[in-house]
Amino acid sequence: MKFISQSIPDVILIEPDIISDNRGYFIETYKQNILNKFLGYKTEFIQDNESKSFNGVLRGLHYQLYPFTQAKLVRVVQGKVLVVAVDLRKKSKTFSKYVSQEICSVKKKQLFIPRGFAHGFVVLSEVAIFNYKVDNYYSSKFERGIAFNDKDLSIDWKIHQKSLIISDKDKKNPLLSKTKDLFE
Repeated sequence: MKFISQSIPDVILIEPDIISDNRGYFIETYKQNILNKFLGYKTEFIQDNESKSFNGVLRGLHYQLYPFTQAKLVRVVQGKVLVVAVDLRKKSKTFSKYVSQEICSVKKKQLFIPRGFAHGFVVLSEVAIFNYKVDNYYSSKFERGIAFNDKDLSIDWKIHQKSLIISDKDKKNPLLSKTKDLFE
């Protein structure tokens, strides 16, 4: 596995070694000891989640507050998505900045998103199956969101806004400047 720090160094692109032959391929999608060694701290994933979405579906930008903050390891099992991670750590040099990365089922890359970030993705292919590991349990009481179309963030979702399919809940997410629930 190859680990590549992104423009926000705590967000890591992971490129697995793909072993291919006439039967197909094999990859190791996760090795806790190698990831923890690269990060310099221990992350222990406790739950796997999966969603199926269609072209233009945008999910996010979501995060959870303490004590349910989550680090995520995201990958695409089928299709292609644009993944976005927004830094919500108020004391960070990269506060309110974001990383976006296209990941797809062909290249098998993954993105590690640490705690303190909002996360979202939009489907760029006809269909996408999106899988992610989290290191803490979900709590609806502690769930929060940021508006996907916040002009201060200026995220390029690669799809025209009128073509996006967004849940009613995500349409109501506040602008970052109106959000009180951020991370120290």
